[in-house]
Amino acid sequence: MKIAVPLAGGKLSLHFGHCESFALFEVDPTEKKILHREEIASPPHEPGLLPRWLAERGASVVITGGMGQRAQQLFAQQGVSVVLGAPADAPERIVSEYLAGTLQAGENACDH
Repeated sequence: MKIAVPLAGGKLSLHFGHCESFALFEVDPTEKKILHREEIASPPHEPGLLPRWLAERGASVVITGGMGQRAQQLFAQQGVSVVLGAPADAPERIVSEYLAGTLQAGENACDH
């Protein structure tokens, strides 16, 4: 299973569509542990591109602070789950908390 976390300044980016890069985590959901982390630069911002781009890289879950409705719909079409309202924290901590079922997700930080 792969989890994608958008990054800005090394931490989770609160605005998904304008992140600098993505941390992609290969995880074992049964063992609840991170197996591998890869960081890849995000492509130039283009509406509708990121859901397909991340799905092509194997992401099945995206954890972010905020995301617009259209992007959420496009991820759903790709079969990728979206977790909204995550805090701007270290990506390893966010993924570990997600796997443990303790991630404190709140309101969608995006207003469009």
